[in-house]
Amino acid sequence: MTRSEHALDWVSGFTANGGPRYLQIVEFMEQAISDERLRPGDRLPPQRLLADHLGVDLTTVTRAYTEARRRQLLEARGSAGTFIAAPQVDLSQVVDLSMNIPPPPAGIDLDDLLRQGVSQVLLHSDVDLLMTYHLGGGSMADREAGAMWLQPMLGAVDVGQVVVCPGAQSALAALILARSAPGDVILAEPLAYPGLLSAASQLGRRVAAVEVDRDGMLPEALALAASVHRARLVYLNPTLQNPTTHTMPPARRAALAEVVRRLDLRIIEDDPYWLFSAQAPQPIAHYAPQHTFYVSTLAKCLLPGLRTAYVVVPQGPEQEEMLSALRSFVLMSTPLMTALTTQWIHDGTAAALLEGIRAEAWARQELAHRTLGERALANAGGIHIWKALPEHWQAADFVQKARDQGLAVVAQDAFAHPDAPPMKAHIRISLGRARSRFELVNALRRLAELTHRRSQRQVVV
Repeated sequence: MTRSEHALDWVSGFTANGGPRYLQIVEFMEQAISDERLRPGDRLPPQRLLADHLGVDLTTVTRAYTEARRRQLLEARGSAGTFIAAPQVDLSQVVDLSMNIPPPPAGIDLDDLLRQGVSQVLLHSDVDLLMTYHLGGGSMADREAGAMWLQPMLGAVDVGQVVVCPGAQSALAALILARSAPGDVILAEPLAYPGLLSAASQLGRRVAAVEVDRDGMLPEALALAASVHRARLVYLNPTLQNPTTHTMPPARRAALAEVVRRLDLRIIEDDPYWLFSAQAPQPIAHYAPQHTFYVSTLAKCLLPGLRTAYVVVPQGPEQEEMLSALRSFVLMSTPLMTALTTQWIHDGTAAALLEGIRAEAWARQELAHRTLGERALANAGGIHIWKALPEHWQAADFVQKARDQGLAVVAQDAFAHPDAPPMKAHIRISLGRARSRFELVNALRRLAELTHRRSQRQVVV
């Protein structure tokens, strides 16, 4: 039995900065489907009735219904009306919950944004200049854009300290090359970003785990590990850490900074998620600016395709060493993408895009917490969650079973160094890659169902 076509309790009010109204109507539908206020088979009101209810013209509602059908939210049944569609599962397609990328912002047409942005770049730039070699580190305009982007995290930043890199991974590799030697140890928490582990391994360095407590890396353990391993480089991801989503409190940041200053260590502060946190503490770079290389990438909070990251490096020999290391494997950032990023930061497009992505990230976090039924998963934002598995599951088995059902997630082994202590089985669930909230909630429901099953491990004879 379907609900009455006149039921309009799923309709919310428009917001001034929510984007085109027809897209906001589609978002009302997606949210109501996620909340199960609209269910498959429910009949939607006639378009004219909905237009009158919302105070918009009929064309707006028609565009909304057309877009909703394109997203496979609705199905038309001729004279019978328009109904909420049953979920359509394409078994040949994997829903990727493994890759940490920003979610598509609601109400923003990325195609149009890209066309306008590139048009502005070409209007104000010499095409020949965009297609030739550039010195590494970015132009003055690029560095100024970086300083503007970093202002919320670090306050006023000296433009001369900003280095523009083609992504955070290249920045990490360059800093490892510049600040350590083959065979050296890099200190990090027991669970760390896989890109660090990969770069260290490829460059002949080793990552050693430093003991942590509920607030993060222990200062006394850092001092001991630095002495035992004769390590000079420390890697930290202190805000909405990947994968645990933990945010290190200010007191622990200050205490670690004191150890680093006293022992003259260097920190790589990888901080890609700071802008997603509602109340992010000041970065460690605030407490030890001369001992910290602060890395902020746009790949995790705007668009990976921009291939732009900013690194704050003290001016002088350390900056020259990093730039020299960077040039050894990547001569420069892609000029067109860097110019587009600079254009968007200067004209305010990047800020508007960020607001849309943050709003969608928060909505997806809330959706995940409700769907998985664990309020303990809640955190202050971000684009992934860290879920403990029931005792009857091993992480590798769960990941494989999820893959068999068309769901990609990542087990904790991907983040652990060889000497990391054993821990309870966890998976990281990334929320950004799903094309819509509708697709995400269906994937999360399937994951929730799978966690309650028992593993049926096959014995290979």
